[in-house]
Amino acid sequence: MRSFFLKREARNAKLKTRSIANERGAALIIVLWIFIFLFVVAFDFSASVREEGMATHRYAEETEGYYLALAGFQQGVYEVIRQFAQARSGNQPSTDLFESDWKRGTLGDGVYEVRFIDEAGKFNLNRATQDTLRSVFLNLGIEQDRANVMTDSILDWIDTDDLHRVNGAENDYYMSLSPPYTAKNGPFDSVEDLLWIRGVTPELFYGDEEHVGLKDIFTVDSPAGGVNLRTASPAVCVALVGISMDKCRDFIGQRAKLSEKTLADLLRLLGIRDDSLTRRQIVFANPTVITIEARGRQAQSSISRQVKGVIRVIGGDRGYELVRWLDRDVIRTGSGEPVSG
Repeated sequence: MRSFFLKREARNAKLKTRSIANERGAALIIVLWIFIFLFVVAFDFSASVREEGMATHRYAEETEGYYLALAGFQQGVYEVIRQFAQARSGNQPSTDLFESDWKRGTLGDGVYEVRFIDEAGKFNLNRATQDTLRSVFLNLGIEQDRANVMTDSILDWIDTDDLHRVNGAENDYYMSLSPPYTAKNGPFDSVEDLLWIRGVTPELFYGDEEHVGLKDIFTVDSPAGGVNLRTASPAVCVALVGISMDKCRDFIGQRAKLSEKTLADLLRLLGIRDDSLTRRQIVFANPTVITIEARGRQAQSSISRQVKGVIRVIGGDRGYELVRWLDRDVIRTGSGEPVSG
């Protein structure tokens, strides 16, 4: 009998020991889960703090870049007014500002770059004829069918009626898109409106390192009906004449060396005949409506901001007036993709 009780007590003790061990194991697992949870929370918190810190740093650098870009723009305005001030004394304004690409300057620890574009050195989108538009698109290497569609669609967008040309588009086409919209039936307000036109893709509009973008050859701010050959860029030269970019850059280089730029000299350099369609698309005038693009960044930063303003030089005490302002301009990346700057 005593043996029976001893065995039962031993069995109970063993069960109690096992129960205690199980409880300790469960407690250990709970503690481990608590530590894992705290680790995840701490890691998430530190990652969030790090991301917020980096975002704050990027914002600070971007803000500094923006004000450096504004400083560059103001310096650009000063250069334009200074060069055109000589016209008051009867001298011809210089076009040296338009012969080079970005001009670099420093301000404290920051860097800004400025470049100048004569709006008359582009094709005026609202004044271009059917022949001019088709010629431009073909010179850019756009296939014939798409060139016809884009040409007719641009003219349909501008005219005031709802009758579309053979290859054009009016409300019936644009209302079938998603989202739907209507044709302007009036002049383009900005070059970016080309993106609404049938046949125009972002790739054609922005271009890349190998292809000229439509945004670089068209304008709505030009006071002239043709292209000012004194200040036309290599991209416009390609669209105007249909020769390679290398030959157009060579033309720009030779043009820059001329002490006095005459129309006859420039036509000769490009091999343009006086009776050709290309010649009828050319004007020869002093720049008066000028785009100033400026970008800025801290010297050790890769983050920059870019702004753009179009000014009209009017002389006198007023000097100039601001026609158009873009507070966050497009910056092209190394891959050719446009990003907001």
